[in-house]
Amino acid sequence: MSSSWTVEIDSTIPAPRLFKAAFIDWHNLAPKVAPEKIVSAAPVSGEGGVGSIRQFNFAPGLPFSFVKERLDFLDVEKCEAKSTLVEGGGLGVHVESASTHIKVEPKDGASVVKVTGTYNPLPGVDVAAETEKAKAAFSGVIKGCEAYLVANPDAYN
Repeated sequence: MSSSWTVEIDSTIPAPRLFKAAFIDWHNLAPKVAPEKIVSAAPVSGEGGVGSIRQFNFAPGLPFSFVKERLDFLDVEKCEAKSTLVEGGGLGVHVESASTHIKVEPKDGASVVKVTGTYNPLPGVDVAAETEKAKAAFSGVIKGCEAYLVANPDAYN
């Protein structure tokens, strides 16, 4: 049975700038913004367009050592992307499949990030606990990017 969750995160950063940092270039920025969680990240295949796969390697002690995600949809002008978990993470442990839809919308010179996660949990998985972890992780990504962009006003313009 498929489950989904949605979270909205307000940011002081304009939508195009935040989208570039938090989603387009996240594989380069993540180890700088959250080195205690993401020790390295890199493209595995593709040039960053639809069909490209990126891998994020996590620090010891976190629930899993890595994730690989495939970019399924990208509209840079509308600050929107969709991706699917293809390996690692909770795949085969907590979920049969998982995908994420991200849209960063302008809001009064700033932005709001709308994230929807859809997944098929494996039998016996505490869906509520996994949902809260996912929401917290995305909120942490956005707030980490926001702090980096405030501290580095010339980045991602």
